[in-house]
Amino acid sequence: MDRLTERLDVARRALATFREALQEPKTPLSRDASIQRFEYTYEAVWKAAQMYLRVGENLELASPSSVTRACFKSALLNEQQSRTAMSMARDRNLTVHTYNEKLAEQIYSRLPAYAGLMEHWLAAMADEAPFDLT
Repeated sequence: MDRLTERLDVARRALATFREALQEPKTPLSRDASIQRFEYTYEAVWKAAQMYLRVGENLELASPSSVTRACFKSALLNEQQSRTAMSMARDRNLTVHTYNEKLAEQIYSRLPAYAGLMEHWLAAMADEAPFDLT
């Protein structure tokens, strides 16, 4: 349980830095910083969800897409949120190509929605846990 609490805390802290970056006026540098913070926040959130499913549902899942599908089945995410989470995973995989200006702009435009989804995902894990997270 301690590892789950730790993973959720790491993800919450990452999300706070991601939200902070999104508040900056848009420049090429702030766009790229926001994308970088999205990358590590997404990693922290899906890994927290992976641990949540391991502890709470005894599921051993290895990929972000399998974790997302299991979170949908567990009602942590609704259908639309699951679709957005899958898009988020694809965008995360594309972030290595942010030197492509057009792609960077496209991903950046979706970041506020992704931040909101990750906030919901973390809150759902804390609220719906069939075990004590304190």
